[in-house]
Amino acid sequence: MRGELRIMSPAGAKHGWVLVNIAGFLHDFVKRNKLGYVFGAETGFCIERDPDTVRAPDVAFVKTERVEGDLPDEFFPGAPDLAVEVLSLDDSASAVQEKSKNWLRCGCHEVWLVDPRRKTASRYTLENGSVFTRSGDELTADVLPGFTLMVAEIFA
Repeated sequence: MRGELRIMSPAGAKHGWVLVNIAGFLHDFVKRNKLGYVFGAETGFCIERDPDTVRAPDVAFVKTERVEGDLPDEFFPGAPDLAVEVLSLDDSASAVQEKSKNWLRCGCHEVWLVDPRRKTASRYTLENGSVFTRSGDELTADVLPGFTLMVAEIFA
């Protein structure tokens, strides 16, 4: 991959714990229903070519039908169907909004922004814009029919 290599600082403990909780709920549902693949934070997705742009969401989901044969050893070609970003202490609102828009522009169908400090989640799609959810609300995913998760469970 061409371009500038940026070294990111490791995430804090709460950030890592929240993303594993989300990944666990998604993985259980996806595996039980044979819907595709859930990926962790280290997985790169090549979302643009010439110049190549590779991004890694905190958690991602890709539908089965998008994978021909085995998973690639290199970066996944294209955006995930669902990208989950867990906000860090130093994330600015404008940077996070731009990251969400970029995922959607590059072919991602849905983005979740999860805020551990406020214990909230926002769901973004091109069709519906954003949907804000609080602790007592359910989080759903258009790309995962039947999936529901109480926002409070992410932080429990």
